[in-house]
Amino acid sequence: MNDPNRIHTLSAVDVVLRTAIVALALGTASIHFRLGGPLFTLNGLGYVAGATAMIIPLTIVRRHRWLVRIGLAAFTVTTIVAWAVQGPFYPVAYLAKAIEVSLITLLAIDFARRDGNPIDRIRDELRSFLGRPQGRATHRP
Repeated sequence: MNDPNRIHTLSAVDVVLRTAIVALALGTASIHFRLGGPLFTLNGLGYVAGATAMIIPLTIVRRHRWLVRIGLAAFTVTTIVAWAVQGPFYPVAYLAKAIEVSLITLLAIDFARRDGNPIDRIRDELRSFLGRPQGRATHRP
């Protein structure tokens, strides 16, 4: 069984994938910052925080990068749903949504490559928190 606390090195594919995730998050952040207003600014800051969390070398963040991936994907889905409910529906918004859908796709691929099945990962983390033995799933930060 792999030690979930062990930090693994990144392959070349992982580096490219992580770079693309950060670039997409910063791209949509840039669009939101340019729209102005507190809601768009806060949304942009959320994407900057997510991009930073994807690459920051702090041990605790590296150990729980799976949670960062889920959080950034959930934040992105929330952004898309909020846009679908309230608009505005103009070309730059559609560009932002295309970037965000691409971001979610790459986060899912990165999660699958590094952490496996999200249900197994969450279950194992809950078991670990409760002091129970973990399952067979392999995990890498």
